[in-house]
Amino acid sequence: MIDYAALDSTVGQNWYDLDPDLQARVRADSPPEDLEWAESKLRSFGELCGGDIARNAEVIDAHPPQLVRYGRWADEIDVIDHPPATIDSKRKLWAAGFVSGFAPDEAARGRTTPGVVHAGANYLLSQADTGMVCSLGMTSGVAGLVAAYAPDDIRAELLPRLTTDDFDLGTDGSMFLTERQGGSDLGRTVTCVARDIGDGRVLISGEKWFCSNIDGDAIVILARPEDGSEGSAGIGLYLVPRHLEDGSRNRYSMRRLKPKLGTRSVPTGEVVLNDALGYALRPRRDDGTRETSDIGGLNRMMEMVNTSRFGVALMGLGIARRSFVETAIWAHHREAKGRRLVDLPLVREQVVDQLVELEASFALGFELAAAGRLDDGGRLRRVLVPAAKVRLCRLGVEAAGYAVELHGGNGYCEDWGLTRQLRDAVCHPIWEGSENICALDVIRAVRRFRAHEAVLGRVDSALARAADGPGFLATAAADIATARDQLARRCGEIDAVDTDWTEAGAGRLTDLMVRVTQAALLAEQGAGDVRKALVATRYVRRRITPDAVWDDRIAATVGRDLLAFAPVDLDTAERAAA
Repeated sequence: MIDYAALDSTVGQNWYDLDPDLQARVRADSPPEDLEWAESKLRSFGELCGGDIARNAEVIDAHPPQLVRYGRWADEIDVIDHPPATIDSKRKLWAAGFVSGFAPDEAARGRTTPGVVHAGANYLLSQADTGMVCSLGMTSGVAGLVAAYAPDDIRAELLPRLTTDDFDLGTDGSMFLTERQGGSDLGRTVTCVARDIGDGRVLISGEKWFCSNIDGDAIVILARPEDGSEGSAGIGLYLVPRHLEDGSRNRYSMRRLKPKLGTRSVPTGEVVLNDALGYALRPRRDDGTRETSDIGGLNRMMEMVNTSRFGVALMGLGIARRSFVETAIWAHHREAKGRRLVDLPLVREQVVDQLVELEASFALGFELAAAGRLDDGGRLRRVLVPAAKVRLCRLGVEAAGYAVELHGGNGYCEDWGLTRQLRDAVCHPIWEGSENICALDVIRAVRRFRAHEAVLGRVDSALARAADGPGFLATAAADIATARDQLARRCGEIDAVDTDWTEAGAGRLTDLMVRVTQAALLAEQGAGDVRKALVATRYVRRRITPDAVWDDRIAATVGRDLLAFAPVDLDTAERAAA
């Protein structure tokens, strides 16, 4: 049970201990032999994120990294001057195992890390600083590409530094993908040219327009080989070191840092490459030798897209969680008209609905983290990751905006910390595919892989378990079943008219898929938890059968209990749900 009245702020709290939903998910999704380690690891990580990382994030936002282009003798040095708070956060997060993916723990325990721990760590850090998640996540992404595609000597030399838990011995990774034209049509917008100089080495020239973590020492770049064909098939993937073997700088210049709205802890800028040395990242044949052609690099890069999108979705979810807790604390302290805000009927309705949306999105996000346990988990992730990114990132913007509004003028001021959450949240619907791009990817997954079948199967299994819940949950489950059939019908009608008509409805189909899935997952959890059954019922009345919410009494009757994660007895729950 959470006593918000006893809290002054989220900062300084252990965010794992403050999150009963996350604790329950860790218990549910960790194999028994991993549970003790998983809880200990995330509890320690929750303390770090709620403490030093959260405090540092405010300092970094107020004093962001700066580009120093020239040295005292006017020589070009292109150094990013980070505030000490950045270095402190990075050093502690590397030591905690976030960058390595807890690889030393895996080696010591002889067991892989459960997906719920990876997702939980991302979610906790996102509550503190999503720019830091981006920065460190790029290092992990580069490590994966180096492990799979780099030349043997480069891989042997670089991979240990990309996966160490020692920041001072480690290597930061970066990705320079986007060019001036921007957009998702990389087959048309990648104009950087890679000139082959033999032995898998190239010289790359051109311009990159959005280079996040711009001062990384190991950079992955998309470029078109000199003899490459037009379109996406002719693009290569390359590893570009920041420094050459003799210690000198590689041949590229940082033009400027972007004056971004938020995510200031990760420096993003423009780069001009002038015959920068790179190494082709090529797949290996069955006999262990590497391919000799650079083409197909975009496909190798796109292998990471769903993983990256899921990470960004968790960023949105993390900001939604942080914003909700700040909202709940404020509502239990601030008085108006002689009453605490949480006791004002309209505010209580709104805050409870913030919680319901958060729990629904949490259920979806962490279902995808554990999808590997399902027989059809691959197809489930293929269609639901882009759909979840749309909803979870939008929820981050909505929740942060509501937190600012509820705090009034104080919330609009930078020194209350809520403006940064809102500024950072606006970035996530753009990163790794805008909402339109993700919605079209949902259509593509349905069309090519019939991936909606995996969603419908998961909804059916959730509803079957929900049948064991309290009696009042039955009506909600029936409404979900009706919406499930509508989803099946809409997916079956894809291309029934024409492609343009299908694409025009992609956003609506994505929204329907998210709402049905979230409702079913909440109802499933409600089978063994009266409180969660009330949350599921409220969600269904708001998002599946919205007319029913006009007569809903859940927030009015047990709103405080839901917010506090307090147990609700069945008699009280039935009265609230009636």
